[in-house]
Amino acid sequence: MMGPIRSIKNQYTGINAHLHSYWQSQGGWNRFHGNHIADLMRLLSTELMPLGYVAELEPSLQIRYLDTPDSDPESDVTIYDPNPVRALESTEILSTTPGLLVLPALDALAAPSKSEKELSAVAIYEIEESLRNEGTPVAWLELLSPSNKGNGPDAESYRQKRAKIVRSGLVFVELDYLHESGSTLQQVASYRIRQGRAAQLDSHPYRIAVIDPRPSYVEGKAYITEFDVDSPIPTVAIPLSAADVLHFDFGIPYNKTIEETLYGWRFVDYSQLPSRYERYSDSDQERIAQRMLAVLEVAQADKDLELGPFETSEISKEDALNQIQTIQE
Repeated sequence: MMGPIRSIKNQYTGINAHLHSYWQSQGGWNRFHGNHIADLMRLLSTELMPLGYVAELEPSLQIRYLDTPDSDPESDVTIYDPNPVRALESTEILSTTPGLLVLPALDALAAPSKSEKELSAVAIYEIEESLRNEGTPVAWLELLSPSNKGNGPDAESYRQKRAKIVRSGLVFVELDYLHESGSTLQQVASYRIRQGRAAQLDSHPYRIAVIDPRPSYVEGKAYITEFDVDSPIPTVAIPLSAADVLHFDFGIPYNKTIEETLYGWRFVDYSQLPSRYERYSDSDQERIAQRMLAVLEVAQADKDLELGPFETSEISKEDALNQIQTIQE
């Protein structure tokens, strides 16, 4: 009988389905949230510096404490720009990124027809000449948490605060790595799976949305990049001031967080299906089974898992699960 199969390295090519299922079923998302936001801020700052911007941690606009009165929202990550003229200009993102959905910002942010729980956000500022003051915020980044999705009071409060930020003219970046709850954006096919209810056609478990309200809130656009289990986390264009655009690979900070915190080693056993496996679509269940089989075959051959992720076989879910069972026995 095969024992647990663990690895520091993220064995998925993108979001680790085992880990995210664990956090959504057992809790602990806030710990990942805090670590990942810090990594996002550091790597964003490194890439923003040549453009004259900096990223800073800020209190998130997401719900915090049960007894905290409602206040103005603050971001996970904010991007700042000290140039007051450049900040008023904008450029439309032109992209051929696979899976990119472009919608009017108003349509994406439309609300569907207060308890408070602490997190962080990232702000992006343009650096002032003194290098000591951030200047004007130009972009705002949020990593969604479970309580801020759905139709509950926390989610409603988050949507209201998000709309306030977008109306203020800031570019809003929303990371949604939670497949078990519906999207916070309208006109996006629902992936949410429950008993007797399958995922909608053309739906995906993960998405990164960039909402640019310029030149005005009414004319703004939402750029939504969706992706699947075991697909690379995309590089996304983040518009800054004037014609400045940062093309940021969100997969790099994700893997940094997973590997340096040892989350994969601590919480993932690749010999077992992820928690609530049935809450993935059939195609994603197949990808998970193929990924597990690749890991188990490498472990069985006594090869180093830390050299992964490894190539998977294009076989059916049923064949993959049967082979997994044979290896386990």
